Amino acid sequence: MKFVKTALLGTAAFLALTTVAFAQPETAGAGGAGNYYAPLSELRSLAVGLVIIGAAMGIGGLGRSSVESMARQPEMAGNIRAALVLAAALIEGVAFFALIIIGFVITGHPV
Repeated sequence: MKFVKTALLGTAAFLALTTVAFAQPETAGAGGAGNYYAPLSELRSLAVGLVIIGAAMGIGGLGRSSVESMARQPEMAGNIRAALVLAAALIEGVAFFALIIIGFVITGHPV
């Protein structure tokens, strides 16, 4: 757990410091003031990764719990399997919906 906290803190520091370090004005075209370039202003790829990791952790936890309950009560394996498939499909549906929202709505393209 200590490693995870350290990795998250290091990632947050990297993201914050990279934005500040590379915030340099672009060269102005016809005498106008240059715009500032923030390299991490587009964090869609990070959001996509978080959605996929969250869905994978959800389905993994669901599978772990279902296999454990099937081992405890083998006579209920059919019911548990049906509930597992339904819950996994719902998790995947929410993940796909989130990816569509991140891909189209945040970029300004109409869905």
